[in-house]
Parts: sequence; structure tokens; C-alpha cells
Amino acid sequence: MYQVDIKEGVRLENYRAYAPLLPPFNAFYDEALLLKRSLRRCKIWMVNSTEHGGGVAEMMPRMVSLLRQLGLKADWLVMETDEKHFFTLTKNLHNLIHGQPGSEITTEDVTLYERVNQENAQQLAQYVQKNDIVVFHDPQPAGMAQELKKMVDITAIWRCHIGLDFSNASTDRAWLFLAPYLRAYDHFVFSSPEYIPERLSGNVTLIHPSIDPLSHKNRPLSLHKLTGILGNAGLLTSLHPHLYPKYRYQVARIQPDGTFAPARNGADIGLLFRPILTQISRWDKLKGFLSLMKGFIELKRHMPDSSNGRNQQRIQNARLVLAGPDPDSVTDDPEGKQVLRELVEAYVALPAKLKEDVVILKLPMHSAKENALIVNALQRCSYLVVQNSIQEGFGLTATEAMAKRIAVLTSNACGLRNQVRDHIDGRLLLYPEKPQEVSWYLRELLNNPKLVEEMSFSAEKRVLDHFLIFRQISQWLNIFQRLKHAPVPRTVSPPDNYS
Repeated sequence: MYQVDIKEGVRLENYRAYAPLLPPFNAFYDEALLLKRSLRRCKIWMVNSTEHGGGVAEMMPRMVSLLRQLGLKADWLVMETDEKHFFTLTKNLHNLIHGQPGSEITTEDVTLYERVNQENAQQLAQYVQKNDIVVFHDPQPAGMAQELKKMVDITAIWRCHIGLDFSNASTDRAWLFLAPYLRAYDHFVFSSPEYIPERLSGNVTLIHPSIDPLSHKNRPLSLHKLTGILGNAGLLTSLHPHLYPKYRYQVARIQPDGTFAPARNGADIGLLFRPILTQISRWDKLKGFLSLMKGFIELKRHMPDSSNGRNQQRIQNARLVLAGPDPDSVTDDPEGKQVLRELVEAYVALPAKLKEDVVILKLPMHSAKENALIVNALQRCSYLVVQNSIQEGFGLTATEAMAKRIAVLTSNACGLRNQVRDHIDGRLLLYPEKPQEVSWYLRELLNNPKLVEEMSFSAEKRVLDHFLIFRQISQWLNIFQRLKHAPVPRTVSPPDNYS
């Protein structure tokens, strides 16, 4: 287990410089000043399984930094193990919680899970002190609380970022496995009421994940900054000089033979000129990459004659960008390489002409800042951001796009429909695994730029009202204060609960 070094980043006062952020920021700040008073004597610890890749790891630095700027003590710890099968096991748990068929959980798996969590709990005990609050994120570290409490008197919270809006044999197996370890927790936090197992109801708070509007991934980019990022990452061919040097680690782009090479090799993608349809996610089978690519190919192959020449040209010029982290950099997701491999195999089988319109990118993870800026620039270049997830705990990639005033096409997965209102902020796919349906929605949105523009304005307001980090931190502070049995000031509203 190791402690992540967190830079301060954006200062609290910086948010006041952006007019759209003033109302939500001021409400948050006034409430936080009241809530923090009773929490100064304890420290807040966030514990998860990876420093890089995925929404959980991305949220952590800003949450910890803002808690510190409010005057609270907070830190982030990442569990470690040399047991490679541990993350295969927890990925299996992840899939089971999402209702997917998975391998049997053996007695050897149980022993491994408990051993890794016990080893990390012993290391964690060297950091925490009596009365501290420890928040464990997702199934990987869920087994630590019972071991840690034998050594230190702490308050333990389990934050589950994943779930399914119905139960089946797979979900039952996952929750049965986790049940003994969850008994040690004082409170639970889920993203949606549909995700809460019946045995945990009544001791749960709902918190939607959120974005920091001034993080590198979401902050506004001037035209020169945007083109500079694309050029530095190798995503834009330019004859003009750039203010800053090229990134040391360049984006890798798929080649016609299925290998990857620096993205600047070959013809320009056309990010600044073409209608770009973009999906950026982990390489996870539940993200629906393959059916999205097949739907896009269906769109291109069955392009009807149209009396509207612009619509015809828009479809002809459209390109699909599928981007995700270099799977070698994501330690807690061993399936990533296999999912990307299957996508590459489908790409290699395409005719040469269609290959030109499908762009698969591996984004470097060596610098969190550069990775975030690349994602920011890719989203801002997009005509439409897609999140074709079969299942989705929440889907911050959709939130990020909406905050940038980019309309979205998402599946109807629970986490996504909690954000996106159909025909208002974007469109919702009922069957993301069906390429024909994906193709139909892509055509509809490419043929209706006015609708796309109208939905994009609504999407931005939706995020400003509901999915900014200020709201999330206020809810966490309410939980911490309540668990410490401190009186809540009358001017403060408690978080929404599900019971």
C-alpha cells in the first residue's frame, strides 16, 4: 500500500472567476464552512485499487485537494499486491455485479481475496489513527475494514461505484461473496437506488459521481490551446510551430495491419474538420465498443440516397474515434488487453476504405495531466460523444462531454439514464448491443445538427445543476458529520438517503 502525492491544483477561489460556476460554488462553500467544524480532529482516508485509469482514480485527487483546502486532513492510499490473480478475481466480481456470466468463485479465490486484503489492512493500520474515517472504494479493498477494525478504532464507509438495476444469478453470487466483509462497515454509499442490495438498505446514502469543471480534463480550452494539445500528442498534422514541445509519450493509432504506431504517422485524422463521433472509455467488454464500431460500419455501408446533400456529405465525412488507456498502464483491469485485441481483429477485417474512417487510439497514461488534456481536446473536437455501454455504473465520460456543451448518444444503462434525459440532453439507446439500432441513432443525429445543438445546451445546464464536484463534497461532509454524531447546523440540508 502506498500514499499518493496529491498536488493542490485549482484553488477554491479560482472557481469564482467563472460566472456559470458561481451559484453552485457559493452554495457549496457556505455549507462546507459549517460542516467542517466538527471534523477537524479526525483524518479522512480514501482507499482504492489503482492510481491510474477509470473514474474513481480520476476523482480522487480533486476530492482530497478540495477537502484539504477547506481545512480538513485528507489523504489517498492505493492498495498493492504481487498476486496477479487477485485482479482477475476482482474483475470477475465486477462483471458479476453487472449481471454478466463469470467464472466460479473457488475456495482458493476466497483465500486469496482475504489474504491480500489482510496484508493491505496491516499496512493501512500504520497510517490511520483512532477516530479517523476511512472510505473504501469498490470490491477490491472491501475486505479490509474487518481486519483494520481489529487493530484501530476507525469509522469505515464502503463506496460502491458499480451496480445493476435488476438482480440475477450473477449479481446474487457477487453479493453473497461480499456479504461477510460488508458487515464491518458503518455506512454505505451507492450511485443509484437500483444498485443497493436489499440486505444493505436503510444504511445507505446516494451520491452521484461528479466532475471538477476546472480540472485538466474539463477546463475550457482556447483554440490555440486545443490545437496545441492535439499537435503535441501527435493527433494533428501541422506545418506551424507549437508554443510547447511535443509530449514525451505520444498517442498510438491503429494501423491497417492492426499494429499501433505514433498517431502522427499517416494521414491526418481530421479532428478539426470532420464530424467526429467519439467514445473514450476503458477497454471493457461492457462499454460496447465492438457493437458501436459495427453500427458505424453499418451506417457507412448503407448510406441511403438523400435529397439533402449536406446530410449525405456529413455521413460520408464522419469518422469514428474509439479511444482508451494503454491497457499496459491499468493494473486493476486484466481484461483490457483482450477486449482491445478483439476490437483490433474486427478492425483488421474491414475493407481498406472503411478502415480510413475508424480510428482506434491508445492514450498514454504516464502523465495524468497530459492524458486529461488529450481527452479534453478529443471531446471538444467531437460532433457527438457516444457511451454505448451495455452496463454502466454512472459514466463520467458522458458527464464530461455534457459539461463541454457536447450532445451525447448513450445507452439506457442505469447510470447513464440518471444523467441523460432522452431528446433533451441527448439520445438514449435501448439496445446498445445491436449494431442496427446504433446505426439508426447515429444517422438520426448526423442528419439533425440543429437538434444536436439544442441538446448540447441543455446537457451543459444539466451538469451545472446536478453533477459538479461541489455537490458531491457537500454530501460527503454531511455523511462524515453524521457518523461522528455531530449536530448538523440548521442551515444545512442532509444528503438524500435511501431506506
